[in-house]
Amino acid sequence: MTGGALGLAVRLSPKQERSIAESNARLNIWQGAIRSGKTIASLIRWLAFVANAPRGGSLVIVGKTADTISRNVFDPLMDPAITGPLAARISYTRGAPTATILGRKVEIISCADARAETRLRGMTCAGAYVDEITLLERAFWDMLLSRLSVPGAMLFGSTNPDSPSHWLKRDFLDRAGELDLRSWHFRLDDNHALDAAYVTALKKEYTGLWYKRFVLGAWVMAEGAIFDMWDEDRMVVSELPLMEKWLAVGVDYGTANPFDAVLIGVSVPDDAGQRRIYVTNEWRWDSRQQRRQLTDAEYSLRLADWLDDIPETFGPGTRGVRPDWLIVDPSAASFVMQLHKDGFRPQQGDNSVLDGIRTVSNVMAADHLRVHASCRALLDEIVGYAWDDKKAERGEDAPIKEHDHSVDALRYALHTTQAVWLRLLEPVPAY
Repeated sequence: MTGGALGLAVRLSPKQERSIAESNARLNIWQGAIRSGKTIASLIRWLAFVANAPRGGSLVIVGKTADTISRNVFDPLMDPAITGPLAARISYTRGAPTATILGRKVEIISCADARAETRLRGMTCAGAYVDEITLLERAFWDMLLSRLSVPGAMLFGSTNPDSPSHWLKRDFLDRAGELDLRSWHFRLDDNHALDAAYVTALKKEYTGLWYKRFVLGAWVMAEGAIFDMWDEDRMVVSELPLMEKWLAVGVDYGTANPFDAVLIGVSVPDDAGQRRIYVTNEWRWDSRQQRRQLTDAEYSLRLADWLDDIPETFGPGTRGVRPDWLIVDPSAASFVMQLHKDGFRPQQGDNSVLDGIRTVSNVMAADHLRVHASCRALLDEIVGYAWDDKKAERGEDAPIKEHDHSVDALRYALHTTQAVWLRLLEPVPAY
């Protein structure tokens, strides 16, 4: 079964075509590196299945959230550059509970938590497509499999690799010989349609755990230092350039634990035309050391005083800064309210821990981050920030939750404002 035979616009690699042709098991899983072609192959196979799916049961598409389903599944399915004339036969509105694919009604189920399992109860399924399987709760997955009871029912899905102890690998992929299951492993280099410069850039940007999983497509355990690409000799600076944009203050809120704020700017281009992200200043209040807890109002006042007193923000002799964004620990609802009362415009930070760690790691790996030597708490935490070995053994990727307040503040700020600074870090062309 080839792209041409299906009337598709996209050109498939031999590995993609082979996986589409051979995916006739009850469970069919494409797994491996990002941008490796696995998702496109799995979606094309899903289209072929829907066209001839058994009657008498529901078809379902499952993903972590409505947004990820729309972005990862329907954006490519409805793109004529990928699915050709078939795109016109796919109808879906973001957030809607159903879609129409090749004349068949398809149920859309997001499963942000285990309670989503109740949406499957009582359903009889003829087929399912699952986006990012490893992000599903095990209870939901088990319920979904039990619903695939129509004769000829099949499941198709894709996923990036996770810990080798993850239930999907341990109980399904590693037991493929015992189950009616087929899987295909993709590496980044398997996608021949990608621009060579883009592939080279990705390989440089990902290091350590992320390189093994997202470039090689390996199921490896999170272990050791999280920021293993950190280079203190290169990334710690004693002098700061002028800032083109004061980007953000990131705040990790604490009462008994330390309260930490970091100020982040984007520098003017250097001689090579490259801007960088600079952590220029840090303010911390450790109530245990100070033997006094501050109120929300006191934190807000001291944060303002700290920003007002920062010297040389726009050149020699100038003081004070108000960055474009004030990104606050999303658990600090009362502090956010106080900031609003005091004239700030705070925004709750994106606390997707692994995604945030990956964002910070990529900035470091691309050599786009600098930290001023005065930010001692952050510098001490970066080198000690490590994966939790006990949680890794249970298949969970998580950092050790201690001595991480400055790192969390940095993570909130960079991950939440990523759409802003990414375009700024593109090299300035020389004329």
